[in-house]
Amino acid sequence: MNAWTHIKTIARRELTGYFASPVAYVFIVIFLLLTGFFTFMVGGFFERGEASLVSFFIWMPWLYLFLVPAVGMRLWSEERRLGTIELLLTMPITPWQAIVGKFLASWLFLALALFLTFPVVLTVGYLGSPDYGMMFCGYVGSLLLAGGYLAVTSMTSAMTRNQVISFIVSVVCCLFLILAGWPPVTNLLVRWAPNWLVDGVSAFSVMPHFEGFQRGVLDSRDVIFFLSVIGFSLFSTSVILRGHRAG
Repeated sequence: MNAWTHIKTIARRELTGYFASPVAYVFIVIFLLLTGFFTFMVGGFFERGEASLVSFFIWMPWLYLFLVPAVGMRLWSEERRLGTIELLLTMPITPWQAIVGKFLASWLFLALALFLTFPVVLTVGYLGSPDYGMMFCGYVGSLLLAGGYLAVTSMTSAMTRNQVISFIVSVVCCLFLILAGWPPVTNLLVRWAPNWLVDGVSAFSVMPHFEGFQRGVLDSRDVIFFLSVIGFSLFSTSVILRGHRAG
């Protein structure tokens, strides 16, 4: 069996696990209710008077901050708690194949939840003449943002067998990715830190890169940024699991 077959097998097993319990359906319902509430009630969708999804995408980094870690916190914590991680890593697959398979399954689940928000797109299309290219870019950015958060959560999940601890640590890490480039934070750093450190911290912020997608700009630098976050976090996951395996 080739590597891709192993990855698909792991992904199918993980995805089936999501829908084997009511948790997946509860998550999707909560996600759809929250996106609808923040878009139409809090985001001032109708008050804006424009055919766009600005009030929809602007809340994504904050909604994902809690919802994505809730999805990914069990990726490796559950395996460690049940003692099945040793069995999984001794199967004729590499740790990388297991990591990628689990990550892709969870990312596909999040993509499904995001796809189910299509009534919002239909609403905008019914009320006006929106720029569908801009909305498409916003969805691509949202999917990449979810992937970045999920990869970070995969890393934190590999650190502990306690799902609650994994959830809290991943929320803190993702919150850092949001606040790193936030003006109040950078202004605070400027007072005592050198410019190179301020610029370095700001470079980790997901907000400038996600805002580009919201504007309908599909910039390769933004795509590379999110893919780098995903790649680095999954690599860190493999290092952590290799340490458990050696121990």
